[in-house]
Amino acid sequence: MAGDDRFPATASWQPRVVGRVVLDISMSLDGFVTAPDDAPGRGLGTGGEVLHNWVFGGPWSYDEVPEPRATGVDREALDDALRAGVSVVGRRVYDVVDGWGGRPPGGGTCIVVTHRVEDQPDPSTGFVFVDGVEPALARAQELAGDGTIAIGGGASIAQQSLQAGLVDELSIHVAPVLLGGGRTLFGNVGAHLPLERIRVLDSPNATHLRYRVVR
Repeated sequence: MAGDDRFPATASWQPRVVGRVVLDISMSLDGFVTAPDDAPGRGLGTGGEVLHNWVFGGPWSYDEVPEPRATGVDREALDDALRAGVSVVGRRVYDVVDGWGGRPPGGGTCIVVTHRVEDQPDPSTGFVFVDGVEPALARAQELAGDGTIAIGGGASIAQQSLQAGLVDELSIHVAPVLLGGGRTLFGNVGAHLPLERIRVLDSPNATHLRYRVVR
């Protein structure tokens, strides 16, 4: 991508691309990946649970988080997301979900992008703390080999990955809701990325869109 002014100069580092890197994330129809007031202890913010109704088979609550109960095409989309052996998330996501109770969802390894790498938990938990998006993707490539890497958010990590040209596919689960505020997924990407639609799955709880980044 050298010389392509659609991407920032900070994208000079290039990973050894082996497996696919897929941005896999849920958002509202108006483009938010959280509702307002998201924070540790408040999850996805006021009313944000609706973004993941497709995972749990309908409305759910942080008061007692159920096991995933996705069915039909929602189950197909969830199984596809969990098939990635390595995932990459931001520290905010990790803190908001309280480290998923000590184990990455779906098993495998979860790379957490954080400046506070000294907080690294026991590696046996499956979490690896790395400072910076690009080094995190490089580490993920080492671990994944020819397997898929899933970027699971949040918005800042997603935007940095797109800006640096590190994403091969987007798997976006659009919930049937207008949140009216929160953290926007694409608002600050600032890069021109042609996409090819490769799949659409639809259920009452979400429309699952998958795109390939055209290079």
